[in-house]
Parts: sequence; structure tokens; C-alpha cells
Amino acid sequence: MAGLRERKKEQTRQRITAAALKLFTERGFDAVTVNEIAEAAEVAKATLFAYFPTKESLALQGVGEDDPAGIVARRQPDHSPLEALRAHYRALAKGQLTVADRDALIAQMRVIFDSLALSGAANSLLYQQRQALARVLAEEHGEMPAALMAAQIAASLLTLQESYFHRLLGGASPEEASRALARDVELAFDLLEHGLHHEKGQ
Repeated sequence: MAGLRERKKEQTRQRITAAALKLFTERGFDAVTVNEIAEAAEVAKATLFAYFPTKESLALQGVGEDDPAGIVARRQPDHSPLEALRAHYRALAKGQLTVADRDALIAQMRVIFDSLALSGAANSLLYQQRQALARVLAEEHGEMPAALMAAQIAASLLTLQESYFHRLLGGASPEEASRALARDVELAFDLLEHGLHHEKGQ
């Protein structure tokens, strides 16, 4: 019974998400109301808020949900922070989007890019993520070194994400985008680990 309830909850979440993305894509984030999303998803407004506390949280699903701080904090004792992060993003790059997932991701990114409010909220989430990583790193490296390390790591991860999205926007297939991301992950973490001299020596 519990499994059935969870499936129904997930189906409701997906229905709300799909309805919201369709409306945001057609009319823009700012022009769509929560009431319209609830009506399109055939749920009560209270039900929608039970899944998504704000309209912004609907549009920003997945943004800032990655957890570099948690990955570093939970790593094996014999792994460095960069080794743990490399392994995580290497595994992510092996994942394959379906064409439907790719199209939904592209639509979501366009909605975010087209809204100043959403772009600002996304940047705020990424800043919070960077600050959390710095706090974890500070336990071993001290406050200032950790802040600089977190800034470099966060910038590299953001660049990986942006490059991946731009390839998809440019028409790359999910397979092509994943292969390119896998190469970029190795380059990014080689540079983080060894610095610019590593690239010059290639």
C-alpha cells in the first residue's frame, strides 16, 4: 500500500511539473499564476503547495539540488575532496537522458534564462551551495583556503553544466552531450588538481 501511495504522489508531482512547464514555456514565468497551474494539473491549490512551496520552486527543480558539500563530507577517509567530487560527476556523466528529458530540460533552462527573477534565484541557490562547500572544506583547510577552493570548484562545476546545456541547446543528442560531458569532467578535475601547468604540459 505504501508503494502505491508513493507512486501516486510521484505521478501527481510529475503532472504538476509538466503543466507548469507547459504554461511557463507558452507564456513566460511571470505571466502564469499558481491558480492556473493547479487548474491545468487538475489538482487543488493546496495540493500544489504541498509539493512545491512557491511558484519559483516549480521552475527551479533540479537547480542547486546537487550537493558538493555533502559529497565531500560523506567521502571515504582515503579520498580527497577532489577525488570524491570527480567520482560523483564522472558517474553523472555516464547517465543518459531520454529525448523527452532533454526537451524538458531545454524548455526549463529557457524559462529560467528568460526571467530575471528566476535567474537571480538560481544564482542565489548556487551561491548557497558554494558557501556550504566552503564550510565543509574549512574544517580541514581553514576559512580562507576553503573559500578559495570552494570558489574554484563551484566555478568549474557551473562551467560543466553550462557547456552541457549549450550542447543540448545546439542540437546535440543526449548521447553526444554525455560523451562530451565525460571528457569535460576529466579535464575540469585535472585542472583543479594540478592547475594550469597541467594543461600546458599536455
